[in-house]
Amino acid sequence: QVQLAESGGGLVQPGGSLRLSCAASERSIVAKTMGWYRQAPGKERELVATVTEGGSTNYARSVKGRFAISRDNARKTMYLQMNSLVPEDTAVYYCNVEGLDYSEGRATMFNSWGLGTQVTVSS
Repeated sequence: QVQLAESGGGLVQPGGSLRLSCAASERSIVAKTMGWYRQAPGKERELVATVTEGGSTNYARSVKGRFAISRDNARKTMYLQMNSLVPEDTAVYYCNVEGLDYSEGRATMFNSWGLGTQVTVSS
């Protein structure tokens, strides 16, 4: 079971910045697509950004130009740099990774979610 741990959430004023991190527990994985999702109170979980193994990125229209997703394959870690934050960005942010797990000596597909980290944008 590949576990993911998010960090970096917190309270920030409008216009501020935060950097989220997501680290995978297993070293013997090949992460294919990695992504960030968020869920605001009373709303469904929505895509924020994804990055493929090759580095191609995709962003929700609401965050394009303000957020930047990146990954460090050697460290099995993904980041989300969030700038120019607005109150509408307030949500629990979840990381998601799908790929191949070689920890048992053979390739096994996995799709894992983190437990989430709270981001609150408020003055």
